[in-house]
Amino acid sequence: MRVMITASMLYSFTTCPHRVYLDLHGDPAWRDETSAFVELLWERGHAFEEETVAALRVPFENLRQVPREAREESTRQAMERGAQLIYGGRISHARLLGEPDLLRREGSGYVPGDIKSGVGVEGACDASDGKPKRHYAVQLALYSDILRHKGVAASTEAFVWDIHGEEIRYNLASPRGPRVSATMWDEYRMALAAVQDIASGRVQTRPALIGECALCPWRSYCRRQIVRDDDLTLVPELGRAARAKFPAEISTVADLARRKLSDLVAGDRSAIPGIGCTTLRRYHARAVLQKTPAATPYFTAKVLLPKSDAELFFDVETDPFRSLCYLHGFVERVGKITSGERYVSFFAEEAVEAAERDAFARAWAYVRGHRDAVVYFYSHYERTIWRQLARRFPEVTTEREVEALFDESRFLDLYSDIVKSRMIWPTPSLSLKTLARFLGFAWRDTDPSGAGSIQWFHQWVETGDATVRQRILAYNEDDCRALRVLVDAIGGLPGSA
Repeated sequence: MRVMITASMLYSFTTCPHRVYLDLHGDPAWRDETSAFVELLWERGHAFEEETVAALRVPFENLRQVPREAREESTRQAMERGAQLIYGGRISHARLLGEPDLLRREGSGYVPGDIKSGVGVEGACDASDGKPKRHYAVQLALYSDILRHKGVAASTEAFVWDIHGEEIRYNLASPRGPRVSATMWDEYRMALAAVQDIASGRVQTRPALIGECALCPWRSYCRRQIVRDDDLTLVPELGRAARAKFPAEISTVADLARRKLSDLVAGDRSAIPGIGCTTLRRYHARAVLQKTPAATPYFTAKVLLPKSDAELFFDVETDPFRSLCYLHGFVERVGKITSGERYVSFFAEEAVEAAERDAFARAWAYVRGHRDAVVYFYSHYERTIWRQLARRFPEVTTEREVEALFDESRFLDLYSDIVKSRMIWPTPSLSLKTLARFLGFAWRDTDPSGAGSIQWFHQWVETGDATVRQRILAYNEDDCRALRVLVDAIGGLPGSA
């Protein structure tokens, strides 16, 4: 049977080509059960789409209720009638099949659009160039390609209606960003050719360990294969693109570890085209440490931990569906006496803006009230979230004040300032959970994850169940305590001060 190429295949390809391969050729018995968080993603996306359509103030033809086998013909008829807006249509050409959320008449043709429960451009929640999202662009380009073949494409443009109610135009003939020379159409054509090769069986892909694995239904199956093959992506930050640059004789972590560093880096010249000397040295050191029995992490540069009798270990929890920060958690320790530490939390008691503002205001006052405490956090996320909150609630504080606070020497981003830049760890990841578990720390929850916390918060909003609220707090408290475990481990290594 001929396999049709769909927008969802192209979407998956931009994240993981092997996901496309397994979806088409893998044994369904190898799949993990769908996580509650993924089900929540589907539910929230569907609900957002329904809310968006229900709020439309223009006439449209709703084909969503038409049986799928009849929907393509209904779409053709609607376009022949010149319908101004078609919702839930279905279009195809040769091996291409598309189900755009919207088809809007512009001039004498149609422009495709999708309703997305995320932001329409990359980095829209923070300072960025706001370039179109690649995984949205390839889907829209597929629809546009089909319309073009049918002779009803109005232009090379498409659009997204995003979570903020904004319409984001995608000019498919333009480069995807100011620093990207390829057009979105170029990227679509490359992705389409690759997916066609995968679908036909001409290409067999390989799994790679990436951040998106956590929510993939093939994660356990792939993980077993990656570990069995001693795949290079077990080296932190060595992803699929970097792996492809290594020669065939360096295809495993053991292969890389066995190489002499002098064979890989000579002066300022790297033996691996496309990978710089500094990065290659880091990959090699991590591979060597992974293959060293009973290995312990070490520093590559001197580390100075801030000195203070008081310490705060800080972590936030957010709900991306509601664009809401619902929890600011701190573990407070004085005099390095762990037995006397306490957990302090500021929880948004309702999923509304006023409650979010109140939790932020109380957390801001708390941190400002501990002017002498060292504040530890992991990655830039806390800083980014607080800057966004200051932008939304200037009556609490300003972005400038947030920046000034995090710029103080007593605020330390453990990931960026130490773990990633000044240390080598014998672990396949540099996530806080991976490092803390390596150090012997265990979360109390049976399935601890940020995605899980979001799903629990949704459950709490729906039910008001106090046990769910406590589960969220316990998870956040353990995240903060994991930070403390990491700080103590770093402080106990030779080379720290």
